[in-house]
Amino acid sequence: MMMYRCAIREIRTKLEVLDDEFSITYKRNPISSIKSRIKTPLSIYNKLQRLGYDFTEQNIREHLNDVAGIRVICSFIDDIYSVAKLLSDQDDITILRIKDYIQKPKPNGYRSYHMIVEIPVFFAEGKTPMRAEIQIRTIGMDFWASLEHQLRYKKDLGSNEQYELISRKLSECAHAITATDNQMQDIKNLIGEYNEF
Repeated sequence: MMMYRCAIREIRTKLEVLDDEFSITYKRNPISSIKSRIKTPLSIYNKLQRLGYDFTEQNIREHLNDVAGIRVICSFIDDIYSVAKLLSDQDDITILRIKDYIQKPKPNGYRSYHMIVEIPVFFAEGKTPMRAEIQIRTIGMDFWASLEHQLRYKKDLGSNEQYELISRKLSECAHAITATDNQMQDIKNLIGEYNEF
C-alpha cells in the first residue's frame, strides 16, 4: 500500500506542477481538484478472486491496474484532453491503456477519460515501475458519476420495471449534464474568441 501511495504522490505532483504552469501561462487553472484513493485489501482480494488469481503481491502488481486511483476534475471538456496530453508527453510516464468514455460513453451514460499509466518510483532498493489509473472528467461528469454510484451501488433496485425506469431517468440526467458541459465549452470558446480582438 505504501508503494501505491508513493505512486499517487508522484502523479499528483506532476499534475500540480502542470496546473501551476498553466495558471501562469494562460491565467487560469485547467484542474479544479484532484482526488485519490487506494483500493482496500478486501477490494483487492475480491478483484483477484474474480479474475482467478491468488492474493499475492506479485499478482497485485501484474494483474491489477487500478489499486492506485487518481481522479482529476476539470472545468471544461477541452481541459480533459489538454491534461491527458500534457501527462502523456512526459518521458517518465508510460501510457498502458486509454479508454475514452467521453467520445464513447458507457450505455448507462457514464462519461470520463481513463488512462492506465506506469510511473517509476524510487525506493531505497531502487526504481520500481508502479501502475495507476487516472480518471479525468469535468465537474458535471463527476457530479453525475458520484450520484449515480450512490443511487445504484449495492442497492436492491426491485423489479426489472423499476430498474428500467431508474436507468432511463439516470440516462436522461447524463444527457442533460452532457448538454450543459457542451454549452459551457461553447461559452468558454466564445470568450476566448472575444478576448482575441
